[in-house]
Amino acid sequence: MGYDIERFVGYVNEGLLCSICRGVLEDPLQAPCEHAFCSICIHGWLVHHSNCPEDRQIVDVSLLRPLYRYMKNDLNRLQLHCKNRESGCQMVCSLESIDRHEKECEYSLIPCFNVGCTVQVERRNLDGHLAVCEYRSHECPNGCGYFILSAEDIQHNCVAELRTELELLRTEMICRVEETKHEMESRLDSQRRHMVQKESVLLNQIEELKSQISRLMSDVCSLMAAERQHRQELEQAELEKREL
Repeated sequence: MGYDIERFVGYVNEGLLCSICRGVLEDPLQAPCEHAFCSICIHGWLVHHSNCPEDRQIVDVSLLRPLYRYMKNDLNRLQLHCKNRESGCQMVCSLESIDRHEKECEYSLIPCFNVGCTVQVERRNLDGHLAVCEYRSHECPNGCGYFILSAEDIQHNCVAELRTELELLRTEMICRVEETKHEMESRLDSQRRHMVQKESVLLNQIEELKSQISRLMSDVCSLMAAERQHRQELEQAELEKREL
């Protein structure tokens, strides 16, 4: 739905009015035939129709486009009163900045911050309401550290509250200890499996080294036997040479 035209100061161009709700365009979209509508209005219209409400030309959601820039600029420059005017706000600002103002307006109704309170008050009166709200909380005067509601003052028991908190802390501590224990056991198991794998690899490497040493010793023995054979042949050749 568009903005109520009665809120605006001065003349509003007909082209800036929604053809469906006849309010000033809000989040506008434009059809190919150049008629403009509020986004909510035209989407609601096209649920039950397939044409423009002004000239009945065929219109599909996929054909809707943002408003022309010059029209958007004209729209944003319009001046209007705050929606809280009847409550006392005298602010007049451009359409472009009205949402920002109304979010911070001292006359806007906002809910009470206290849990359980359903009262809505003007922002400027919030502090006064919070001071007397029956759902306001305050720190226990006995020094237990708890914040209690005024309605719970009679039922509040410092010893019981502290015992409950102590039990919760104990339960939480036990859970944390168990979690830490499981985590450490998991890490130890992982490290143990890793060490077993490393040990297996090292044993295989040792066996391979033993095998290589055995082959080297065998080669050395063969070389030594060949050397003795060669030396004997040389000695025999020397003897034959002397005899000749």
